[in-house]
Amino acid sequence: MSVEQLRLEPGQRALVGTGVRIALPDGFAAFVVPRSGLAAKHGITVVNSPGTVDAGYRGEIKVTLLNTDTAEPYDIAPGDRIAQLIVMPVTRARFIPVDTLPESVRGEGGFGSTGYQQQTGVPA
Repeated sequence: MSVEQLRLEPGQRALVGTGVRIALPDGFAAFVVPRSGLAAKHGITVVNSPGTVDAGYRGEIKVTLLNTDTAEPYDIAPGDRIAQLIVMPVTRARFIPVDTLPESVRGEGGFGSTGYQQQTGVPA
């Protein structure tokens, strides 16, 4: 919920306070994600979605909102629901430096390299 009143002009972003502070147990993280209704109806989204809150953070959770609508401003009032918070357990990976990586089907293919057959361009 927002604790602030503000207007997001078209294309504008703002860091919006929620007044919420949490103490997550070790091994958990919280993820700030957009509300689907705000996104669909007004073009309001969370810029760095998901925003990550780790177990060591104790400050106020703030949400970086963006108005993607090109024509209409959006007004936010105290008490408005502006985002969702998802709390989940997180696994800690232990990385081991190696000289080579095992082969995979995808290999080094980057953006756009999956979902299409190479030879025909037809969706897989």
